Amino acid sequence: MLGHERWLRTKIHQEYFQAILYRDLVERHDVRHPRGIRDLALYLVDNVASLYSINRLTGHLQSRGHKVPKTAVSRYLDWFEDAYFLFTVRLFHVSLNKANANPKKIYGVDHALMSAIGSGILVKDGHLRENLVFTALRRITTHIYYYKSRHGREVDFVAQLPDRTWMLIQVSESVVAPPTRKREITALREAMSELSLPVGTIVTRNEQEEINVPEGQILVWPVWRFLLSLADAPESMHLS
Repeated sequence: MLGHERWLRTKIHQEYFQAILYRDLVERHDVRHPRGIRDLALYLVDNVASLYSINRLTGHLQSRGHKVPKTAVSRYLDWFEDAYFLFTVRLFHVSLNKANANPKKIYGVDHALMSAIGSGILVKDGHLRENLVFTALRRITTHIYYYKSRHGREVDFVAQLPDRTWMLIQVSESVVAPPTRKREITALREAMSELSLPVGTIVTRNEQEEINVPEGQILVWPVWRFLLSLADAPESMHLS
């Protein structure tokens, strides 16, 4: 019975994707070669929570026989966002030109939809968890970016909340392993220092703790508690 329900949910998500593709994209924009936009959508779904560039996406489509220019790929990305299907996250930078010149990250409107239509080859649990955090943030703000420190260390999200305060968020399966713990904490500490933010957050599968660092405090949250607390942000963003 559970297997049938899972199959039915997957089927519904796949039909939803087809409706988005042909009603909101192909028909709305009078796309003459729908296979190209479909292949791009599926490629991005398989690479959710990953960096992309227009050149790379154009090269991928051309390698599959689609004669599309970079301008068309840029339009497709805009259409995906207009259809509330896929979203682009830019680098956080004071210069808009530099932010646009750097690779961007892609996220989907719903991680279950991504799982249902993706090939399952490239998308990992960690990427889907990161996508889940993105969709929770997207419900309360459109000011979502990723951050790269002066030493090149990446933080998954820097987001401005409705009260205009900022959050720094890393998403990780676990911070138990010393190399992972060091990597995630170091990136957050550098971002906290450079952005003058006293709190950083690491969202994990099920771990919870407070880490005091010279720059302030790093909160380690299980993903379920982070998602519940985000609805009441920023008042609830502390551990008890």
